[in-house]
Amino acid sequence: MSIFQSYQLGNLKLNNKIVMAPMTRCRAINNIPNDLMATYYQQRATAGLIISEGTSPSVNGVGYARIPGAYSPAQIEGWQKVADAVHHNNGNFFVQLMHCGRIAAAENLPEAGEVMAPSAVKAAGKMFTDTKGMVPHVTPKEMTLLDIEQTQQEYANSAEDLVKRAGVDGVELHAANGYLLDQFLNPKSNIRDDDYGGDFKNRARFVIETVKRVVSTIGKDKVGIRISPYGAMNDVAFEYEDLVDLYSYLSSELRQIGICYIHIVDHTGSMGAPDFKTDIKHTIKLNFQGTIITGGDVNTVEQAEKIIADGYDLVYIGRPFVSNPDLVQKFLDRDALKAPNADLFYTPGAKGYTDY
Repeated sequence: MSIFQSYQLGNLKLNNKIVMAPMTRCRAINNIPNDLMATYYQQRATAGLIISEGTSPSVNGVGYARIPGAYSPAQIEGWQKVADAVHHNNGNFFVQLMHCGRIAAAENLPEAGEVMAPSAVKAAGKMFTDTKGMVPHVTPKEMTLLDIEQTQQEYANSAEDLVKRAGVDGVELHAANGYLLDQFLNPKSNIRDDDYGGDFKNRARFVIETVKRVVSTIGKDKVGIRISPYGAMNDVAFEYEDLVDLYSYLSSELRQIGICYIHIVDHTGSMGAPDFKTDIKHTIKLNFQGTIITGGDVNTVEQAEKIIADGYDLVYIGRPFVSNPDLVQKFLDRDALKAPNADLFYTPGAKGYTDY
């Protein structure tokens, strides 16, 4: 079957076309990757590619409790342990860089952190904190041009440390699901009237500049990006007038830069997002002309094979990997998958994490 065939991704040879999707798990005590996390990822290293949970490149980007960072020496040392563990089992490992922007509780940020976003637009909803339970999102500071410059450099610094010091195989820039990069793309969260707001080219500027800066630091073959057109997570607009123009332009620019892949999120199934209004995945692939990762509610070999048959290159699988560290072998053997315990998705400790 095609999903079990190897695939050349940049300079990496993947053992199969199955990608373990990035999934926040909140086990990074003090925001530092640890031995428990190394065990978790090592258990799942038979995936063709593992993309880590969202990892903040900045003290300003740690929106959630116990998510890892990649901005301090201790964090980079932690990621080195994780990368070594995955490589020991012949796996491939990208770290996803996720700056949460306005999707944040001030209580979850380190002492020096500040909640900032493209515009001072508060997101609806609440977020869990270890100290106060559920609290509302805070109104973010609108980023100045200096903030923009510094944040872009933080992405580049984290990427350089992760690849050159920690030994990860690459980084994925999280421009999906209503986090900072997506906040710049989306007209509901970006109401700026300067060069970083307004029409779709201006709204894409921050993302494109950030990608270029990271590529200049670690190389285009080590950079991917995740996007979520028509996505409805974290209080962004899921449909707007220039959406197709925006993603056509962005994917064309990313083709010119020559990054490793585009990862398209599809939340139209169990995540409850509306159906796509256009065949946006196909549009992006035509404009990008490179590797496309996509998926969404993939729980069987047949569902994974359909993604490949539809013309895409790699298939991401999320929650089934939580409770089936041997998912690839189970797919090969056509064994039934074990259901995860959703109550333990974001709790600290090994229970519901490494004990499946």
